[in-house]
Amino acid sequence: MIQLPASQANVENTATWAKYSKRLCDYCGAACCSLPVEVQPSDLIRMELMDKFELEEDLKHTARRLMKQHLVEHFHSKTQTFTLARMANGDCLYLDNRTRRCTIYSQRPDTCRNHPQVGPRSGYCAFKQKVSV
Repeated sequence: MIQLPASQANVENTATWAKYSKRLCDYCGAACCSLPVEVQPSDLIRMELMDKFELEEDLKHTARRLMKQHLVEHFHSKTQTFTLARMANGDCLYLDNRTRRCTIYSQRPDTCRNHPQVGPRSGYCAFKQKVSV
């Protein structure tokens, strides 16, 4: 039997985060999916939001297009990094509201693939127990 954290994490306060265990995800309401997600052009290609030919152009044009489509919130031209847009409640656009699972799991960005090994607090996650429906 898995030992669940005694308290719920505050996503914005990493000191409240739980030591990560892969099995925690089965009991979590996907709190990590409300964190800002920075992506690289390679992620956007995998997500089918841009094609590889756009890499040859100024990425500012791609950023403007994706912002107009409300898929990207910010573009950092210095680092060539995009920040994915989120829903009004703060959740990732690709999080299924009912199941609390990623709808593009096999295409998800590297930021998500590497969480929580890489992120605000390496090795810890913002665990929040699923609400029973």
